[in-house]
Amino acid sequence: MENHTRVTEFLILGFPEFPELQLPLFILFSFLYLMAMLGNLLVIYIVCADRHLHIPMYFFLANLSALDICSLTSIVPKMLTILLAKDYNISFWGCILQMYCYSISLSTEFALLTAMSYDRYIAICNPLRYLIIMNKRACAVLAAASWVAGLLEPLPHNIIVSQFPFCDSNVINHFFCEIAAMVKLSCSDTSIMQTMNYILGLFVVFIPFLLTLTSYMFIISTILKIRSSKGKNKAFSTCSSHLTVILLAYGTIIGVYMNPGSMDSADPNKLPIAMYIVTLPLLNPLIYSLRSKELKVALKKAIMKTQ
Repeated sequence: MENHTRVTEFLILGFPEFPELQLPLFILFSFLYLMAMLGNLLVIYIVCADRHLHIPMYFFLANLSALDICSLTSIVPKMLTILLAKDYNISFWGCILQMYCYSISLSTEFALLTAMSYDRYIAICNPLRYLIIMNKRACAVLAAASWVAGLLEPLPHNIIVSQFPFCDSNVINHFFCEIAAMVKLSCSDTSIMQTMNYILGLFVVFIPFLLTLTSYMFIISTILKIRSSKGKNKAFSTCSSHLTVILLAYGTIIGVYMNPGSMDSADPNKLPIAMYIVTLPLLNPLIYSLRSKELKVALKKAIMKTQ
């Protein structure tokens, strides 16, 4: 048993079930990764450069873009090396770090989306006091709380996994160091992880979902009280982008991770998870840029300055 605990590296299988699609998958994910990185970097640059966008909604959007960049960088480059160079090896602590970074991205994303829903609630339900309530300090506190929560919530979970003895195999049937895939390799009693999964899911997904749902219940109630259709459309347009991102984030996470048996399956749905990891960071800036007039104007100004 002492020898079994001394795992120094893991082998990540990637997508061996699609041997003929290794190069097409590499091209597809490389393109999506590049577009997602450029889109999020552009959002951060525009929000920082244009003083007209120095308002709470775009401040949180810039934070979301920064998070998406961190999430992509922690997983996709290694996945691409597996697809192209067949480099399956990753060190033990490199694997633990990658697992933790992915957990952080999930936790922080839902926390930021919850903060953004509160921002939309104040903007629609209490517009006269919006700038007073959502001042710079309040925005900074909400953003900092989201990042701190994202850092701390998955920490006990990942510490426990790092202490597990791995004895049967060091081959991870996934394209990155995902918690459920690593737990399957442990030769110790992993029943505690089931309890930890429920607790983590409660704090990461369920509580933010309830808070977001509560905000939108008040938002919808306020919009329905507006008499003119023009006023209703204007009020709804201020939160339509965020609502679209909310539906995509919760819809995909439920579909990919929370279907019965997904955590215990011997053959995880790797392609849907890969598409979720790569495409959601790409869709976030696209949705906001297509629906936000201010962001479109700022983007045009940035383009004109480069010409």
